[in-house]
Amino acid sequence: MCVDLLPVDGASISLMADADIRETLYASDEVVTRIDAVQFSLGEGPCFEAFQTHRPVLVADLHAASTAWPIFATEMINEPVGAIFAFPLISGAISLGALDLYREQPGWLSAAEVAIALQTVDIVTLAVLEMQMNVVDQPWWIDLPSSRGQVHQATGMLIAEFGISAAHALARLRGYSFTTGRLVDEVADDLVARRLTPADLEQP
Repeated sequence: MCVDLLPVDGASISLMADADIRETLYASDEVVTRIDAVQFSLGEGPCFEAFQTHRPVLVADLHAASTAWPIFATEMINEPVGAIFAFPLISGAISLGALDLYREQPGWLSAAEVAIALQTVDIVTLAVLEMQMNVVDQPWWIDLPSSRGQVHQATGMLIAEFGISAAHALARLRGYSFTTGRLVDEVADDLVARRLTPADLEQP
């Protein structure tokens, strides 16, 4: 929808309960899927900032701007991403996730285009809320087939091996991914497939 209405090349919708519980509901192409994967691996990026601050994050030139997430920006250098815009999905004081938009060429969205993006955000937020209405105690999407099932499984393996919390296990996955220059999803796949063992991720 956004890709048809706005001068952007791709879009994704991420639902979040907190910084460590995040699922991709929609991704329009491989580039935005990569953007999503890198953000999840690093635990930083425009999606996280929009979610945490409840404010749009508009970066017209990703590689020229000084951002709060320099590692993410560095990871995007070889990707066709000139500008990126993230809008929080908000209901009252609660942030449900974020809508990410990217374009290959740098450049701002006009005021009218931002207004269209915000209208789209409202529609997506209402849809998420409608799906949540009959579910109590936890976000409805947690029970969906996970786009990161391997990550959850690998996290469970680390919890069982080391007796650590889920947050600590995910942090260990992220740390190993960062030091080896890989995505969390890739490291999780190797753990689940036994190409890596939990001991390989032990911190010195």
